[in-house]
Amino acid sequence: MKSTKANVLLFACMCVCTTALSQYTEVINSNRPGVSQSAFSVGTNVAQFEVGPYLIKEDRTPSTSYEISGFGVDFSARYGFLKEAFEINIAGTYQNDTKTHQSSITSETDRSNFKSFVIGAKYLIYDPNKNAEEETPNLYSWKANHSFKWRSLIPAVAIAGGVHFDAKNNPFIAPGIEGTSPRVALITQNNFAGGWVFIMNFIKERMGTDQSDFQYIITLTHSFSPKWVVFGETQGIKSDFYADNLFRFGGAYLMSKNFQLDSAVTFNTKDTPSVFSVNFGASYRLDFHKD
Repeated sequence: MKSTKANVLLFACMCVCTTALSQYTEVINSNRPGVSQSAFSVGTNVAQFEVGPYLIKEDRTPSTSYEISGFGVDFSARYGFLKEAFEINIAGTYQNDTKTHQSSITSETDRSNFKSFVIGAKYLIYDPNKNAEEETPNLYSWKANHSFKWRSLIPAVAIAGGVHFDAKNNPFIAPGIEGTSPRVALITQNNFAGGWVFIMNFIKERMGTDQSDFQYIITLTHSFSPKWVVFGETQGIKSDFYADNLFRFGGAYLMSKNFQLDSAVTFNTKDTPSVFSVNFGASYRLDFHKD
């Protein structure tokens, strides 16, 4: 069995590290909480839905002052088929807000559109545990089951790709961008003893356009009970249109093996603009997997 950001919950209560040739897991393996992708797919014949409504507030104080307040929703739908290592997905963010310009004359602009809408796929190209011998848990030693293993330093590696769909005159992206543009990502994941999972994403968005963002996302997740998980995350964004360093903290609760709830806060440390967001999310899967 392999662990992703959500199913480290199961690892916490098992106190063992087991290996299987399937990416399917007994509990839901949501990409939430956080915004990074795990290296592993949902498993064949599994349909999974992840959604996260949020409240957003931005303030820019130097030079041109403005304030943004509103709400939005992150969403994704994932489906595994053909091979255990492969999944197709649809993911995006829709936001509705009011942008208030503060100058000699205050003006307000209502905005609503998709900040992103991507149809894509992910494939696990390397799993360090695939051909490893299964480890038998030591029933007499908690320390032995939680000791550091050098093999855990070797990450699982996946690649992901997709296509952005951007509407004309979208207020959330650079002027003049519309239509389709490619997206590629490299994903690594380490599963450490004791319920720790470390994930890195390196992403190139909207390639070939005036908003060809480069992003990195680094996520550390820890489960401390069979039901609860906490995480910390940093996200860097750089392009000619927008640059930022975001920090995200939160947790998730496993309601059942197919249903998870989560919450997180997001903020940065600058004022061009300052960002603060609170989100609440849920993940649910329809499990038709057969070994």
